Amino acid sequence: MSNSNSELIFVTGASGFLGSHVVLQLLEKGYRVRLAARGPKADYLQSTYASYGNRVEVVKITDIAHDQFPDTFIGVDAIIHLASPLAGRAEPAVLLATAAEGTLNVVVQGEKAGVKRMVVTSSIATVLNPNESYTDKDWNPVTKEMALAGGNEMLTYSASKKFAEIALWEWADKHPHVEVTTLNPPFLYGPFTQHFPLPVPDFNAISTNVLIYKYLFPGGGFPSMTHYIDVRDAAQTHIHALNSPPAAQVGRKRIIISSPYGWPFKKTLDFIAEQRPSLKGRITTATPPVLSSDVMPIDFRRVEEVLGMQNSDFHTTEQTTLDTVDALIQVEEQWRSGGHSINAPPTMYS
Repeated sequence: MSNSNSELIFVTGASGFLGSHVVLQLLEKGYRVRLAARGPKADYLQSTYASYGNRVEVVKITDIAHDQFPDTFIGVDAIIHLASPLAGRAEPAVLLATAAEGTLNVVVQGEKAGVKRMVVTSSIATVLNPNESYTDKDWNPVTKEMALAGGNEMLTYSASKKFAEIALWEWADKHPHVEVTTLNPPFLYGPFTQHFPLPVPDFNAISTNVLIYKYLFPGGGFPSMTHYIDVRDAAQTHIHALNSPPAAQVGRKRIIISSPYGWPFKKTLDFIAEQRPSLKGRITTATPPVLSSDVMPIDFRRVEEVLGMQNSDFHTTEQTTLDTVDALIQVEEQWRSGGHSINAPPTMYS
């Protein structure tokens, strides 16, 4: 176990929903962080974490997929690579290329600089398959040809995450002296940190919390699965992964993570109406689908073996649901007070 107080962690994607939680938890645990971001985002990170003094450094990187930034890795003890293009943000061919190139560019440069621990955020999208099996041996069946055909943003996104992760593992097999861990979460729900800015309505920025937000509009629909993980727990898995046992001891560290708790959609709607009666009149009237499993049947013993986290370390569905709804209403009030009108969110991620 390393001494976190003296360690410097390089973090990409620090300005995102998950990234802001990862950075906050690293700082709370005594780590120092070096954050990569572009232009205005880098300036924002610099200002919002100013109170941490020299424990937070921010470096401006224009193109994480192609730029060379060797000096960035000087003194770095480990990398947490969270940055990834989101669904619908680019043409399929560009999305596929940048997802893989971005991951490899970071780990290749990091390894050259002597960094030997890498934690990379992947996605449950790389795992989903018709057999509904959720093990580290499972891969979604999407092909590059299917993704390049276009017309389906989530399929293209799934392909970009899959082939980026495959490229990473091929690299890791050739560099066994580097400890690589991937974390494959489903939808992330939960509150926002005080360092996460939402000055204007931005449904991309609130990430998969948009799925809970859709419950608060009469015509709102439902996501493809009830499976989720609290964003605070997902962040915690990244911190734990920094000090996970070596692959020589536990095997390839491709860790499928998900909440050990979960509800049918209808129970979630009823719970929101009961706990937040002021919202009752705006909850979706759409009929919720009934799915085969509300808790993802992952190997929780594997999560404990590699990450040292037990089921009791995860937030309950009650906590996550209320904290998410309360955070969304708070943001909505902030938007309204800024003069913005609120429209129902788009059907992304559904």
